[in-house]
Amino acid sequence: MWSKFRKGKKLNFGLILILIFFAWLIFSFLIWPNLSVLRETFVKDGSISTRAIEKVSKSKRALTGITNSFMIGIVLSFTVNIVGIFIVLITEYYKVWGAKILRIAFMSTLVFGGILLNNGYLLVYGQNGIVTNMLNGIIPNFNKGWFIGAPAVIFVMTFACTSNHMLFFRNAVKSIDFQTIQAAENLGADQWTILTKVVLPQFKPTLTTLTVMAFQTGLGAMAAPLMVGGEGFRTISPLILDFAKRVSSRDIAAVLALLLGISQMILLMIMTRNERRGSYLSISKTKTKIEKVKIHNPLVNTIVHILAWLLFVIYSLPIFMVVLFSFMPYTQIAKGVIDLSKFTFENYAKVLGDASVLKTFITSVIYSGLASFTTVFLMIVVAWIVTKYKTRIALILEYAFYIPWLVPSLFIALGLILGYSQGWPWLFNNVLVGSLVILLIAYIINTMPSTLRYIKSSLLSLDPNLENASRNLGASSFRTLVKVIVPVILPTALALFALNFNGLLVDYDLSAFLYHPTAETLGIMIRKNADPMASVDARAINLVYSVVLMIISTIVMYLVYGRGFDRKKKNKISKIDENEVIQKMEM
Repeated sequence: MWSKFRKGKKLNFGLILILIFFAWLIFSFLIWPNLSVLRETFVKDGSISTRAIEKVSKSKRALTGITNSFMIGIVLSFTVNIVGIFIVLITEYYKVWGAKILRIAFMSTLVFGGILLNNGYLLVYGQNGIVTNMLNGIIPNFNKGWFIGAPAVIFVMTFACTSNHMLFFRNAVKSIDFQTIQAAENLGADQWTILTKVVLPQFKPTLTTLTVMAFQTGLGAMAAPLMVGGEGFRTISPLILDFAKRVSSRDIAAVLALLLGISQMILLMIMTRNERRGSYLSISKTKTKIEKVKIHNPLVNTIVHILAWLLFVIYSLPIFMVVLFSFMPYTQIAKGVIDLSKFTFENYAKVLGDASVLKTFITSVIYSGLASFTTVFLMIVVAWIVTKYKTRIALILEYAFYIPWLVPSLFIALGLILGYSQGWPWLFNNVLVGSLVILLIAYIINTMPSTLRYIKSSLLSLDPNLENASRNLGASSFRTLVKVIVPVILPTALALFALNFNGLLVDYDLSAFLYHPTAETLGIMIRKNADPMASVDARAINLVYSVVLMIISTIVMYLVYGRGFDRKKKNKISKIDENEVIQKMEM
């Protein structure tokens, strides 16, 4: 088993040191925290106990939260798929007027999601929201607190979670072989039959995975239930946060986290089994690029266009309102009324000019940047070891870094709290709870599995002749990695850095458990400022934060996916030949 880790007749001690470091990392931050949750749940006074489970079974609050979470997950499995499939079809499959503009609106959740999106919906539909004020002026005795509870949570999360459809289902639709559609048309099939019997069946594995992801997102929902659910509507994740704050009820939090973990494992098993199944594929030797299809029925065409632009309003209105209100004075924000004659930069001057307010923004940028860079760096090394040394140790190493996929992020956070509320020898007796570094560790842990998966896929797609040419020139494995392999997978690495950075920048779930009081993150600050009892000044700060974060996220995504990262350079990198390897080795 160790033979492939040898270099000549000598052990490659550099690689062994790296493996020892990863073994320490895995035990300290992937295994021990999870064992700590299990210990808190089932071990009391040195013996096995089920008292924590009994406490949960007798807690009406906990049982209601569990019921609400599963209800949200089941409903989202339908609503997210219905909306997600529709918006992809009208932008990529059918000829719909203004498809490019619609696509931008539907993809806005990639840069305007999470806690920002919830804050935006409150600005539109909340007690003093612009839509609420409009309805209040039309309907006598209208209840201004209408946007609350399960319906509000489902509404917000339905449109927030379609970003996965715009990423994965959209790519699948664009890869359709148009000859299959033409063949069905030649056989006399109508458009509905073609859609339901030819087109959609090709995406059964993709849609099954997206359904599981929607259910998983609803089950572990945190920000939406807290911000728009109201005091009377609680789900599992907010309850875990509440119970974890008190030492006496941490065992209940552990049971609820364990329930989420078991549910996630079952869902991952379903996804894995789904991936192994066959899918519908065209057997044509030369695929034809898809051409958009015109809807022949005039009535259906009209209804589709009306629904398309209604969804455009739903997706874009929160963003427009956030941007416009960010330039309004406090009085207009409090009233929920836009008056362009009172346009001002006062809010931006306060945020960008106030060191205490700007500190929160800088803190999140530092946390997100460090975590994203560290994750990508570590996972490049892990993926390289896994793909280069196909041994049992390498396989165990890979599976160990997939552990965070088996448990929700809240389980990770609770595990770090329970596991490191005291010092241990492998961390030199340092207590992590209450430190600045614990949140950074949680960020890194949470982003490792997906990063490793994508980087490994990128490495497996490389031409093996590149590494062989480097080895024939006498280059060491490390130099080959740095000079040849990393430049080739750089586009993937940058894309993963951007996705991780944008996701962590406004994180609330992990931050709510682990943030340091002297280093509040944007997620925590935005949540506080969105409270109904918060001052108008706080809400104005939230609006500026939202706009600035959208700009940053858009720029980052543009630099990686758009024209900012020259596509010719990406194509050139992907076509490195042996002569270029020789030139790199001579540098």
